[in-house]
Amino acid sequence: MPLTVLLFYKYVRVEDPIALRDEQRRLCASLELKGRIIVATEGINGTVAGSPPAARKYQEVMLSDPRFAGMEFKISSGPAETFPRLSIKARKEIVTLGLVEDVDARQGGAHLTPEQWKRMIENDPGVVLFDARNRYESDVGRFKGAITSEIENFRELPKALAACENLKDKKVLMYCTGGIRCEKASALLRREGFRHVYQLHGGILNYLREFNGDHWEGECFVFDQRMTDPAARTADVVGRCAHSGRPAGHFINCLHDPCHRLFLVDQGVVRENPNHQLCPACLAAGLTWETADYVASPARLRLPPKPRQPRRRKARMDSQRKFV
Repeated sequence: MPLTVLLFYKYVRVEDPIALRDEQRRLCASLELKGRIIVATEGINGTVAGSPPAARKYQEVMLSDPRFAGMEFKISSGPAETFPRLSIKARKEIVTLGLVEDVDARQGGAHLTPEQWKRMIENDPGVVLFDARNRYESDVGRFKGAITSEIENFRELPKALAACENLKDKKVLMYCTGGIRCEKASALLRREGFRHVYQLHGGILNYLREFNGDHWEGECFVFDQRMTDPAARTADVVGRCAHSGRPAGHFINCLHDPCHRLFLVDQGVVRENPNHQLCPACLAAGLTWETADYVASPARLRLPPKPRQPRRRKARMDSQRKFV
């Protein structure tokens, strides 16, 4: 039976994140839910998967908590292996920008419904679409004509904005997967002097469920074992194999563990040449599948065994003597 996958977040004051973390652990364990949840003083951010009845019960319990009343859930389906385990952590931020001075997500850009978003794209040729996601997410799917960034994680976004000074007087329409990153990113843009900032309410997932593939091309990346949401996929394949340039929608991590870059490959290319399990940068550096560093790699197997350390004897208490 397919699992129900819930994606949710809410920026709200949480007085005791540790207590909330423990509450969430007990609740999710009782419902046999798996996934990832982050809590902080600024709110909650999570994606969990479980049986349909368990997912419904989780929503009921969360919505009955005054702190999370009205919280929106993006609902999809996934296989049993969507999440291998449950991870719930308390952190400083529910999405990490890592700035010295915190960004208040409540000061973000105006929210646009999917209908308003679509209408603004179609009727205002001066708008600029801005993708607030990571490089590999936009590689596999994006709004047509959107500005994308070569960032590997969200905390790199503030530096990437240095190249966007020319947009400060434009209408900037910002989007991400479910909306949570845009809450902070749009607040950051406004703080940096961008005058007209808007964000897509509910993100890509919300828009595609209402308008299918209008103005969208490719697939929508998600942070679980599915990698892309099958319900948020169009006929257009925009992803390209990093080695061959062929159409591709399959992600792998670079074989070299110190790199571990996520990139798209055509699986046939990997079958033809095992070196294509390495990203282009590692290949250009001269690495091969034999010399790369990964679990059970030939390179590791050729390393001399580490010298055994002498075992330290534990002090023994003799019934007739003291410790010596």
